[in-house]
Amino acid sequence: MTKQIAFLLGFLLWGSTAHAQSAENIRKIEDYLNNIKSMEATFVQMASNGATAEGRLFIRKPNKIRMEYADPTNVLIVGDGDFIVYNDLDLDQVTHINYDDIPASLILANDIKIDGKKIKIADFYQDAGSTSITLDYADKGELGPITLVFSNNPMELKQWKIVDPQSVEVTVSLYDTKKDAALDDNIFKFKKAKKSGYKKKK
Repeated sequence: MTKQIAFLLGFLLWGSTAHAQSAENIRKIEDYLNNIKSMEATFVQMASNGATAEGRLFIRKPNKIRMEYADPTNVLIVGDGDFIVYNDLDLDQVTHINYDDIPASLILANDIKIDGKKIKIADFYQDAGSTSITLDYADKGELGPITLVFSNNPMELKQWKIVDPQSVEVTVSLYDTKKDAALDDNIFKFKKAKKSGYKKKK
């Protein structure tokens, strides 16, 4: 996987000693994630090496995702439930990625259980305004952990933090989130295009 693909899949790929966390806090996070049936948001992606990108995110459970990256990135990522397609529109290049090769199922699954069996808690932090939890697959250690950051009141997913295969920290921040958005099935069907479909707001 190239460095650019690894960075742009930062939303999906993943990147610590656990603080005390209560069963109630974990249940609230599980309930929040499991109650999301679909979601739409603007995202800004930043990496520790200085790379930046932004675009629009669409999710429908289970396992459907679309990410439209704005110029100058001009990349389209579509997951139809069977596999994920990474399309570099400038190079007219398509890469297919198996769901098993990424930890996207943690976010896209219908029934998320943070029970220490399949998904382990690597770190937990909470203050008055936000909650941060770092999760890792018990049987997929090579994928690395993902940190999810939520606002507390109301609870809303605000950010992902991962470390990509090149040890670059990638942060994906969400804005203008619409939970349970009405999304057309067709947006999760891959079609080659010249532009991703998303334009930056001026």
